[in-house]
Formats: sequence, C-alpha cells, structure tokens
Amino acid sequence: MNIRVILLFFIVSAATASTKLFVLGTGTPNPNPERMGSSYLVLANDEPYLFDFGTGVIRRIAAFSPSWGGDYKALEVENIKHAFLTHIHSDHTLGLADLIITPWIMGRSDPLKIYGPKGAKNMHTNIIEAYQPDIDYRIYGTQPQNNTGYNVIFTELKDRFIFEDKNIKITAFLNDHGDLQESYGFFIETADKKILISGDTAKSKNLISYGKDLDYLIHEIYSQKGFNNKTPDWQKYHKAHHTGPKDVAEIANLLKPKNLILSHILFWGSSEQEILDEVKTFYSGTVIVAEDGMVFD
Repeated sequence: MNIRVILLFFIVSAATASTKLFVLGTGTPNPNPERMGSSYLVLANDEPYLFDFGTGVIRRIAAFSPSWGGDYKALEVENIKHAFLTHIHSDHTLGLADLIITPWIMGRSDPLKIYGPKGAKNMHTNIIEAYQPDIDYRIYGTQPQNNTGYNVIFTELKDRFIFEDKNIKITAFLNDHGDLQESYGFFIETADKKILISGDTAKSKNLISYGKDLDYLIHEIYSQKGFNNKTPDWQKYHKAHHTGPKDVAEIANLLKPKNLILSHILFWGSSEQEILDEVKTFYSGTVIVAEDGMVFD
C-alpha cells in the first residue's frame, strides 16, 4: 500500500468515524447513591471498550441500550467484550462479577477480555470459582446457555502497553497512586478523538507526557476545602494518592485539552459548584463536573 492510499484511508476513516464517550460511574468508595463506582466507556465505530468496572457498571451500560429504553444498540450488555482496569481498588472493581456473569446470561458467547494489573487475574478466577454452581446450573440444567461466554482471557498490563485494533489504540501508562505500584491511566486514540483517563493518581509526570491535543481529559480530583479540614495523617494519604484542584489546573494549563472533565470526585461536603470554582481559580478552559450518564461526542 503506497503513501497516497494510506493517507486516503485515514482521511476517509476520520470523516466516517464515530466516537462517543460515556460516563458510567463517577463515584468513590463513599456510597453516594447518585454516583456509581468508577467506570467509563468509549464507543468507537459501534464497538464498546470499557474502562474500570465499579459498582453498578452493567446497569449503567444497560440504561443506554434499546432493551431498557436507550438509543445505542451496540450497548446491549452482551456486546461488552473488552475491559481495561486502572487498578485493583474496590471502587473500580466491585462490578466485576456482574461484568463476567450478566452479559453471558444475556447472550455473550465470546470470552470477556480483561486488561489490567496482575491482581485482577486472581479476582476473575475466584469470582468464576465462587459462581461455578450457578454457571453449571445454567449450562447443564434446562436453561439453554452457552458454555463459553463467562470465561475470561486476561492480559497483564505493563507501562506503555498498547492495545490496538481497527477501531482504537489504547496505551496504558503508570501513574502515581501512592504506594500502589500497579496503577494505570489510559491514553485512547480513535480516528476522530483523543481521550486521556487519569485513573486514581496524584499529579503525574507520566500522565502529562501522554496528554497532547486531547479532546477530553478525564481527571480525578478532591475538594481543597474538604482537604483543609482533614487531619494531618489523612492529608498525607490523600496528597500522595489523589489530586487537588490547583494541581489539576496546572495539568490542564500544560495540556490544554478541549474539555477537562472532573470525575471520581472526593467532595467531602463541597458542592459541584465549589469544586468547579476551585479549579477555575487557576484554569480558564472548559471544565465539566462529570455526572453518571453523561455522553460526549
């Protein structure tokens, strides 16, 4: 294939591409009933790619599907076959059993492909073992069920790991989530979009290196007002594991994304407007406080 044909291919791909970003869960370990566990989905050319799977993930996806009143046929839950995990903390993984079992019950016949830190392998292995009596009943009882769609193919992430297919390129990079050594963010490229998901992290130089020409920067944040009211031991913890408004603003000023989306917010009693104001004190670009159910073109 010559250079002219390659160039034409990318021009056509960009012109016909369709990428959407779904905010499924914006929550933290705090059991806010309006904010499910951390989870995002990128729909590229009608193929879904899931990032994190906190509490409620399958129900959030289902809400976008025609079966439950939504508009996106590609988001029938049996179509979820690729899942990428930032790190093993519970607020990002408690939906894993639902992700493995429910889409299979609904008809998924291909194994689920999970890409994540090595600890995720033990999680999915033990979940399948725990649910084996249920799995066996569905396969060998009177329910007509396939014997493949509950399986998991696991790939362990490393820094700069790249997943790529005809729809998307995803680069995993190590971030700075305190002492947790295997914690990642994701840089996502499609024909028409560039998206960076920070994962849980303090201010990360590695993240900054991946953040050029972004359409969306999804970054975690905590309330500075709430942080100031924490005891010194908790301030030390949160400073090492998470990112305050001034640091988020500094990152955004360096990267200049078209849209800065604040998510996985530790409110600590602050309002959405107060969080927004804390960031806007240092950053003048477009800032969006994420809510569950948001969709971005």
